[in-house]
Amino acid sequence: MAVLAASLLTTLAALALDKLPPRDAWSPQQVAVLASMRLKEAGSQPADPSNAYEQKTEAVALGRALFNDTRLSRDGQVACASCHAADQQFQDGRPRGQGIGTGQRRTMPVMGAAHSPFLFWDGRKDSLWSQALGPLEDAQEHGGNRVRFVKLLQSHYSTQYQVVFGPLPPLGKLPDDASPAGSEAERAVWAAMAPASRDGVNRVFANMGKAIAAFERTLSYGESRFDRYAQATVEADGRGQEVLSSQEVRGLRLFLTKGQCVTCHNGPLLSDHAFHNTGVPPLDRTRPDRGRAEGVKKLLQDEFNCLGRYSDARPEQCGELQFVAGNDPAQLAAFRTPSLRNVEARAPYMHAGQFATLEQVLQHYAASPRAVLGHSELAQAGERHAERQAIRLSASEIRDVAAFLGTLTGPVIQAK
Repeated sequence: MAVLAASLLTTLAALALDKLPPRDAWSPQQVAVLASMRLKEAGSQPADPSNAYEQKTEAVALGRALFNDTRLSRDGQVACASCHAADQQFQDGRPRGQGIGTGQRRTMPVMGAAHSPFLFWDGRKDSLWSQALGPLEDAQEHGGNRVRFVKLLQSHYSTQYQVVFGPLPPLGKLPDDASPAGSEAERAVWAAMAPASRDGVNRVFANMGKAIAAFERTLSYGESRFDRYAQATVEADGRGQEVLSSQEVRGLRLFLTKGQCVTCHNGPLLSDHAFHNTGVPPLDRTRPDRGRAEGVKKLLQDEFNCLGRYSDARPEQCGELQFVAGNDPAQLAAFRTPSLRNVEARAPYMHAGQFATLEQVLQHYAASPRAVLGHSELAQAGERHAERQAIRLSASEIRDVAAFLGTLTGPVIQAK
């Protein structure tokens, strides 16, 4: 009788607070996992010690202008916003990025990127500002060169630049086109420039990236139906749990259990920010993408990384870079775990848009094919990995998980 009375009191208390007893039962461990996946657990974006200007309002304004300026491309037609469009989740909806040419990989959204220690699918950059510089000189993206970019800034953004970064360094008379990352002719002209001029150009170029990063930090994910469900579950609020359908809840259970999705897609951004080979088929089986194995080499050689002379960080603040594994065989054909926030709105999927739908993605994991290059982390049929068993999902279970993934869509928020 005492137990019955206590249960009745709990029910009455919930009704008094306009709540119902929990509709969906979860174990204490599962409730803890759901609590950790709420967006609010991400907290504020971590400060980047390599960018001393990211919090300045004037840097945000300059970065927004640069982000949308098509003059920052060889043909005057491509801006950062061309591939990171505000009305398309700050990506472009294409299998591979389209600038002045076609890239090799899918465009990633920029929301929440400051939470990740490494950027791009292969992790070849370690900060938002350094990441912003790469596409500007990439032959298939903006196709420009840093001397031309710096001269454009001198002509059109000099006042805004000086408000943020102080006076432009003495650059001398600059050639029209020069860069250590450009064409053979541009590299030759760059090598012929005075060292002081090269250093000044590099510093201004780096600061352009820091301004763009300041703007990109203002973009974030908003809460989704899943976040409301997770909060209701933590609060034992059955009425709040009604925000998800029974199919979506079945999908969530599979996400946390036999689907093993939470192994890599965990935390508030639903990403472990790590790199994994999951046997995704390459676009060209004769020339498979080496992924992180090549990305880490580029990262360590990058003059704009956290330890470089254009970083504002002290060496001891660059721990991620100092301890990065440079020769881990597991990095071969491994790619960064993308956030699943707003994933339903971001087809196609994988690093080169190999799958058109979420169902196809889930079918791939259920099939667990062997990797064309490197070793897939997915266990094969009849094979037991130390960390996991083979994923086996029926057609109806795949539909359930896909339905759940649709609950992760929320608004994109741009801070003022």
